Amino acid sequence: MSAKQKITTFLWFDNNAEEAMTLYTSLFKDSKILSLTRCGESGPGPAGSVLVGSFQIEGQEFAALNGGPMYKFTEAISLVVNCDSQDEVDTLWNKLGADGGAPGRCGWLKDRFGLSWQIVPRAMAELLQDSDPAKSQRVMQTMMQMTKIDIAALQRAHEGR
Repeated sequence: MSAKQKITTFLWFDNNAEEAMTLYTSLFKDSKILSLTRCGESGPGPAGSVLVGSFQIEGQEFAALNGGPMYKFTEAISLVVNCDSQDEVDTLWNKLGADGGAPGRCGWLKDRFGLSWQIVPRAMAELLQDSDPAKSQRVMQTMMQMTKIDIAALQRAHEGR
């Protein structure tokens, strides 16, 4: 782990940490697997399997452990991705939600590993923070009905259309 980053998010996987790291690093710029520590003949897992690894997505370091099935991810923690366009929202939503992922409400989804993500456009915060409470309330009401966030629909609500 990097000495420049003081706090690192540590993610516990059953036995698919390397698969998760590979997926996550394939989806984001400035991303790579930094290190993998594999089990030897004495374990604790099968020889050659990943025990722990570190990876970087968008410059942020994470650690991953194949710790077994005892603990599962919950929505109590999620990774927020601030997107610049609807295309970015759509791409990440589709790729993170593929192969067993599950959509949630208001831009939340779980990936196939059970990790929760919030895929949100930057424009949403701007619309929600409008100084006109009627506009921001319309945006909030519209957003609360969505699974994947639709920027155009939020803009229409903001404009009262």
